[in-house]
Amino acid sequence: MLMPHEARLQAGPGRELRGLVDGLLLVDLGDPEPYWNRLVAIEWPDNPAAFERSMDAAITVFATLGRLPHVWPYPTHNQPPDLVNRLWRAGFEVMGSDRMMVLDDPAPAARLAIAPLPSGVTVERLHRLTPASLAAAPAIATVLAEAFSVDDDRRSSIELETLGSLEGPALHVVLVRLDGEPAAVAKRSTLDGISYLSSIGTRPSFRRRGLGALVTAVATADAAADGSRWTWLKVDVDNPPAQRLYEDLGFARVPRSEEHTSELQSLAYLVCRLLLE
Repeated sequence: MLMPHEARLQAGPGRELRGLVDGLLLVDLGDPEPYWNRLVAIEWPDNPAAFERSMDAAITVFATLGRLPHVWPYPTHNQPPDLVNRLWRAGFEVMGSDRMMVLDDPAPAARLAIAPLPSGVTVERLHRLTPASLAAAPAIATVLAEAFSVDDDRRSSIELETLGSLEGPALHVVLVRLDGEPAAVAKRSTLDGISYLSSIGTRPSFRRRGLGALVTAVATADAAADGSRWTWLKVDVDNPPAQRLYEDLGFARVPRSEEHTSELQSLAYLVCRLLLE
């Protein structure tokens, strides 16, 4: 259920989500960035020859679109179960790995979301293109650019991406300020009773003050208030502090399948793309 959810949320103006026989393909018609062009919810046959044909067909689709072959397998729900290792052996390169976490206990986030705010801290909830959202867009871009070490020349694209997403009904943005300065951000995208939290970040100069926990708790509590049956996020497997923060807020790691024993397949999410020589 969750596998195609993020891709569905990101389909919109300039992006298409195409249903294939054996997967879902997100395509950005104007931006070749692999993140916006990927194959998810993959169901390829187990038979080696048939698997090779499905993989070759997917690579051909990417080539036709002028995009790098980019696949997002989920080790606990792959078809076939050893999809990750097959892609690896075929020449795909692991580009990153995240762990999926799902809200298991809403109480901790709810408590923090309604607790009195520390001195100087304010919380803004932004939805749709309103005067408040337009005014806050540069502040949101500043937080995300610094939190994720994005080059300054990409800051304007973050702002435009945020404004473009706010044109639709799904996106909600929580912006926390400290003494008027933008400090932390979390995005919540809600669709069909499921909320996905993303772009959770705090500017380096404002860290270790609990603002990352606060902005996540507010977004999580708001998702519950909107009637979400599921609230989920992804966190880098190499970021244990963030994983502990989310666990403290009531999130639980999606357990890995007992079928997967290799260290590579123990990751809850892998980004792969074809290694081009």
